[in-house]
Amino acid sequence: HLAKMDFQNRVGHKFGTGGPATDQEIAADRRERLRKLALETIDLSKDPYFMRNHLGSYECKLCLTLHTNEGSYLAHTQGKKHQINLARRAAKEKQDATVQPQPQTSSGPRKTVKIGRPGYRVTKERDADSQQKALLFEVEYPEALERVKPRHRFMSAYEQKVEAPETNFQYLLLACEPYETIAFKVPNMEIDKNENRFYINWDAQRKVFTMQVFFKDREVQDLPALPQRSGSTNLAFHGGGSMMR
Repeated sequence: HLAKMDFQNRVGHKFGTGGPATDQEIAADRRERLRKLALETIDLSKDPYFMRNHLGSYECKLCLTLHTNEGSYLAHTQGKKHQINLARRAAKEKQDATVQPQPQTSSGPRKTVKIGRPGYRVTKERDADSQQKALLFEVEYPEALERVKPRHRFMSAYEQKVEAPETNFQYLLLACEPYETIAFKVPNMEIDKNENRFYINWDAQRKVFTMQVFFKDREVQDLPALPQRSGSTNLAFHGGGSMMR
């Protein structure tokens, strides 16, 4: 309980005749003393909630209050409302800091920085018994990402938009992150998917992808010649010479 204060210089009272101060006067005196103390000790330039608006008055961004001068704002910062809001803001920031970040989930495509084209070797083969022609692809992916397996697919010459389509050829695409996708230009003949005629293997230890492809003969003829040089495209197009009997 606050004791009554004796203000002898109050308006309307002669010196030495003042009675006890009222509660309102005690509160006003307290605010004035806090304002003067704040003016002497607080640097408003470092207060994140102090803002001067376009009308020349001052605002508290924390409490959304308006003030006519800096002293009024400083007196407000020592009041109960501002102190409660400061405590609430501090508690919220502490709570946000302790929340563990959630893993980001996205349905969009995964972006990987490409590191160039892999090394490869293409060998033309022929079955000793049936004389069926085949191509053996060996592609090295030494920097392949963990748990990533190379993927392949065949593409029609009319499906790609990089080179002018040729009916005698199709494309075999091989992809494995973080490498660029490469495309081999191969004869446009039916792929033999029968057992022992279509072989795929991924050696996870050596990081080597092997693929053997047999072609079904439409008639007895040599395979068309394969271009020796790749085109100047974003994809690496590769091929070999014709197969001799």
